[in-house]
Amino acid sequence: MNTLSPFPRLHCQAALLVLACSIQFAQAADDDTIAPDRPNVANSSQVVGQSRVQLEMGANWDRLRNDDLHVRTLSTPALLRIGLGDTTELRLETDGRSIEHDTDPATGARTTNAGWEDTSVGFKWHFADGEGAHPALGLIGKIALPTGSSTLRGKGLLPQVVLAAEWALREGWSLAVTPGAGRDLDDNGAHYGYGILAASLGKKLTEHAAGFFEVAAPQIAAASHGGNRLQVDAGVSWLLNKNCQVDAMVVHGLNRNTPGLSLAFGLSVRR
Repeated sequence: MNTLSPFPRLHCQAALLVLACSIQFAQAADDDTIAPDRPNVANSSQVVGQSRVQLEMGANWDRLRNDDLHVRTLSTPALLRIGLGDTTELRLETDGRSIEHDTDPATGARTTNAGWEDTSVGFKWHFADGEGAHPALGLIGKIALPTGSSTLRGKGLLPQVVLAAEWALREGWSLAVTPGAGRDLDDNGAHYGYGILAASLGKKLTEHAAGFFEVAAPQIAAASHGGNRLQVDAGVSWLLNKNCQVDAMVVHGLNRNTPGLSLAFGLSVRR
């Protein structure tokens, strides 16, 4: 089993970047603030900027119940974003450590599976600024590499591409829409294609706080490959300073293919 962290020196990087939450960096002379892609499905079109490094990490808890199985999963997603220019960034992403507890409702038998998820390498390209009715646009592409533990490792390269569109509305409201497509493996090890669609309505509540409500389909696929996954979610974020933000989100699944309840808590920092 692969027991190495998917990000080399991840704990050291996290400690250094968390320290950024208590200070203002001298090089951040402009008025911009951090714009994380977590925690919801819809993404920001913005990139981190030339020579910036941004780490977005969290803890996710999911509960899925049906007649055949009860599943509780804890994962530790992380996204490292490195600015290559004013409009492009390099992205390293993983769901981190995953711990799954399965219970058979008929017999009460319990099993636990744990391991490291695969790591993805990708990019974001911000290619249009928003103006009036025209949205700000960004393109995000990534490829999942078979780097995880043996029980969680994928087969071959699994690509995904999404379009991030954002509209700045009046009185602090915003709208983000993210369509996309990708390729994955089903429970039988067969490759299949899927679609993605999410729409998130955000509202700036105070100078530091913001909230959002989202309707999302993280997976649109044939029933033979796991079917559609549909959810509604809502969350809040709190800006500690221009370089550091915390967030929380609650998710309700709308069908049996989606965890009925999910909770997410995260921290995003940059330098």
